Amino acid sequence: MSEKVKILLDSDVVIHFIKGGCLSLLPDILPAYQFAILDIVLDMELRKHPQTCTQIDNHLRILKNIEVLCWNPDYEMMYEYNVLAQTLGVGESASMIYCKYHPNVLASSNLRDIKDYCEHNQITYLSTMDLLYLACHRKVMTEQECDEFITDVLRQGSKLPVRRLSLFTPRAEVLSL
Repeated sequence: MSEKVKILLDSDVVIHFIKGGCLSLLPDILPAYQFAILDIVLDMELRKHPQTCTQIDNHLRILKNIEVLCWNPDYEMMYEYNVLAQTLGVGESASMIYCKYHPNVLASSNLRDIKDYCEHNQITYLSTMDLLYLACHRKVMTEQECDEFITDVLRQGSKLPVRRLSLFTPRAEVLSL
């Protein structure tokens, strides 16, 4: 049996799904994939947010539907990480490098920071909105539930590009997952 391809979560997507009350739905949206997070993202970014600690810990220890991966870069990866980390966050930098050297999918909503790097290095990437679109398209959530998710996330101070799912157009790459 071959191992599932991983969807490597950056902190912003985890925080959005916690604020939207739907973190537990991630595995249902893309059941052919294993959701994972790098330990460096967990320790240096998510544990800074008290509201995320309890929920993410529940998913890691009780539900066991998000795997924690050890960030153990070799010299080449560390060099590239240090270059990226000068202008980008810890999570984006480590996650992009990890996905470059491991055939995984990146889940990050910092598209301005990740898009060029991912496209240049042929890394498939998903945003929170891509995941919401897939949740609706695959009938994991209704359009109304997706709109409520968006409203909740925006009300709690996070940024998303649209206020309703019907205003979002996914990239062709997303539709093929």
